Amino acid sequence: MDTNDSNSHSHENQPSNVSSDASKDISTERVIFVNHAVIAWHEMRRQWVGDQSQKSKRAPREPIMSWSTTYEDLLCSSDPFQQPIPLAEMVDFLVDTWLEDGLYD
Repeated sequence: MDTNDSNSHSHENQPSNVSSDASKDISTERVIFVNHAVIAWHEMRRQWVGDQSQKSKRAPREPIMSWSTTYEDLLCSSDPFQQPIPLAEMVDFLVDTWLEDGLYD
């Protein structure tokens, strides 16, 4: 029994040639990580948004709503607007109106 124990301990302390050769092979090869999910995300986003370099730069246009338009004017009228009002313009209008009335902090 003593010979088996001493024999097994002597093998544990000796480095294995196979493992050192394998680690040399792994360390010399460079593994390049490619994130396929982020590539697909950017491609889908580009298709959805479109190529921004191809779009012409438009000059800012005049607001569609008059500066004198009030909230009551919008609520009292059932007539449709002559043209669609951009969301940013409508949000600015509502925030200004709510600030004046003290409803928006």
